[in-house]
Amino acid sequence: MAKQKNDGSYDASQIQVLEGLEPVRKRPGMYIGSTGYDGVHHLIKEIADNSIDEAIAGHATRVDVTILADGGITISDDGRGIPIDKHPKTGLSTLETVLTVLHAGGKFGGGGYKVSSGLHGVGSSVVNALSTKLVAEVVQDGQLYSIEFERGASKAPLRKVGKTDRPRGTTITFYPDDTIFKETIEFDYKWVVNYLRHQAYLTKGVYVSVVDERTSERAAFYFEGGIQSYVKHLNIGKEVMSEAPFYAERQVEDSMVEIAVQYNDSYVEIVKPFANNVLTPDGGTHLIGFRSAMTRVINDYARKSGLLKEKEENLSGDDIREGLTAIILVKLPDPQFEGQTKNKLGNPEVRRYVEQVMNEYFAYYLDENPNVAKKIVGKALLAARARKAARAARDNILRKGALDGLSLPGKLSDCSSKNPADSEIYIVEGDSAGGSAKSGRDSKTQAILPLRGKVLNVERARLDKMLANNEIVALIKALGVGIGEQFDMTGLRYHRIIIMTDADVDGSHISTLLLTFLFRYMKEVVDGGHVYLAKPPLYSVNHGKKKIYAYDETERDRVIEEILTTKVEKGSIINEADDKAKQAGVTISRFKGLGEMDADQLWETTMNPENRVLVQVRVEDAEEADAIFTKLMGDDVSLRKNFIQTRAKDVDLEELDV
Repeated sequence: MAKQKNDGSYDASQIQVLEGLEPVRKRPGMYIGSTGYDGVHHLIKEIADNSIDEAIAGHATRVDVTILADGGITISDDGRGIPIDKHPKTGLSTLETVLTVLHAGGKFGGGGYKVSSGLHGVGSSVVNALSTKLVAEVVQDGQLYSIEFERGASKAPLRKVGKTDRPRGTTITFYPDDTIFKETIEFDYKWVVNYLRHQAYLTKGVYVSVVDERTSERAAFYFEGGIQSYVKHLNIGKEVMSEAPFYAERQVEDSMVEIAVQYNDSYVEIVKPFANNVLTPDGGTHLIGFRSAMTRVINDYARKSGLLKEKEENLSGDDIREGLTAIILVKLPDPQFEGQTKNKLGNPEVRRYVEQVMNEYFAYYLDENPNVAKKIVGKALLAARARKAARAARDNILRKGALDGLSLPGKLSDCSSKNPADSEIYIVEGDSAGGSAKSGRDSKTQAILPLRGKVLNVERARLDKMLANNEIVALIKALGVGIGEQFDMTGLRYHRIIIMTDADVDGSHISTLLLTFLFRYMKEVVDGGHVYLAKPPLYSVNHGKKKIYAYDETERDRVIEEILTTKVEKGSIINEADDKAKQAGVTISRFKGLGEMDADQLWETTMNPENRVLVQVRVEDAEEADAIFTKLMGDDVSLRKNFIQTRAKDVDLEELDV
């Protein structure tokens, strides 16, 4: 807001005009979303997306990324190279113009790209503005050109360096500005690997690589099958209904539609819609077109083949999509994304394009592959029966009323507060710990739901079976959001859902079962940051009247050392811990489980907001999380065995109390 003069006047002199890249440095969040971890890595995406766009356009075959030991990153491609001739409007080289002028690029109707995934053409200049240093190198006709910038300003005009063995391409090296990204400027190798892997899947025939000079780690990807390979990757560990996915690629007017589909034996749907290689997690017109066409084509086939009788109602979309894995990739010249973050595609014509491709090609696929088609329809028919059974079960537990909510379970000790933002629920392992938690809690804001034994593994169960499980039903009732068709986040009764189990193998298993349920059937609750794991202490270190809780062996030894250094000679702690502890009057207690703690101990260690340790459950990579749940909770024993064997060296036997 402009500052007013003391005399109350308000004129042009008080309007601040930000020139060049100043607006980006002043309000970076407007351009890259955040100035934390996500923002730093968004910079990589903006530059690498430009290289990928060259590959999409058929002008590049590889993209190479190097995380430099000095904190920078280099992104290189073998595309046409950003033009280096003088730009008619700015009088600068085109390369400098692209890197210093907002909304200057080959993505604004100038014919540079038919489709693109970059930040509406402003990505390169934004990265330049938010970097302490950026060096751009362009190779054209075997000649190397270079220009260097400091916080968005060029240090010297574009210069011709000389001949090079490379025929063409663009290389950008930049260093994030730590005065902008105060949380971190360190690049995450794993993030880069995941990003490049996805781009390789979505751009068939492009070679991508990453090298981390800090650790010497490296990875490279090349998928001739493109999104077909992607679908196969997503279905690893699941029994598929066809060895090869259904695949269609077709030009429709000025856009390209590419779809891959493969069914598996699970009960969940994984459909990833992309527009110009950008994931649109909230869907959009391409997803709507895909779903409507799938439902129509499969119902038509089921009727025509006699698998769906005349008097039977049509299969619903939910029935048809059970066990479906699909990638929808549309490439169009003028994508209309909703919002800067591009979460949803809005182009109305794209629905028609996708429907047209699916109606023709998927119908043909079912006719040509009757065995696969019968499996798909058969699975959908089973899902329909399960859905009807689940609806009947759900009707039995639903209470009718203004909120159409759920009656609260009898075992729930609810809190008195009716404000979800102030309320939290502890899901506690066992009645014993539940009793202590109930006695020790703050009844105003803390609710307690004890669960008996291990809950159902929902990875291997449909909704009808889940609703026959008392513990699952109690959890659904307590949370208030419903499930399946009636899921509604606005009904969430507690903004903190805290899973509290013993710090042992059984406790970890119960936590995993609960997380599997929440991830598969209440993912919005997890995505909203409402799920936590309580971390009870493993040890109590007592010295005189002082009691200190330790959460692992390392912390236990540190606490003992701090006590002993005040009583005995410094440096004598670790090897002679037991003897010295006795000399100093220190006793150590090992908690075997929550049931061993009385109400006061449980409150003091695990429930008191001032002392407790909570771990928030966040899904940074839903795809990886899906794969892990499939490995740990699915039917394939070999995957689970391999998962355990490869991580055995990281297990602390003392911590497991073996």
